[in-house]
Amino acid sequence: MWRHQRGHPSAEPDEAHRRPPGVDDATVEALGMPVKALEYTERARGHLYAVHHMTGGVDRMLAEAVRMLRQAGHEEQAGLVDRELLGRDVVSGMWTYQLIEAYDRTYYRVFTAVEEQVRQNLAAGRRRLAEAEIQQAARARRRGAPPRRSGFGGLA
Repeated sequence: MWRHQRGHPSAEPDEAHRRPPGVDDATVEALGMPVKALEYTERARGHLYAVHHMTGGVDRMLAEAVRMLRQAGHEEQAGLVDRELLGRDVVSGMWTYQLIEAYDRTYYRVFTAVEEQVRQNLAAGRRRLAEAEIQQAARARRRGAPPRRSGFGGLA
């Protein structure tokens, strides 16, 4: 975490976000791209979970539709919905939970392992060096200025 002195944050990032000796600007900048890509991968993974949750909700609605159609005396149409849609694979042989598992197994875990290996090899495993340096520069610019308030537009 950032150290504070007399109410003002230090310009120095903590050890976990400090550039290791010998790591140049180009490397710090290059290391930022896999991190940004990982953030997008995390978002994509979240969307898969959203599809999973929404599809489960769709199945519950379809089950209710089947019940209602039968209750209204429309057995043939209820049977069609039940047979063709209720519990249907979203991809041949797979439900949505299996899509998530396949994504995790074949892409996500490999992605995070490679991203970590690159960071280990080039920056002693340290994360978000570029962002920490941007934060450090912003704090250095603000030294002596009144502290900013959190919230939109500096409003509390």
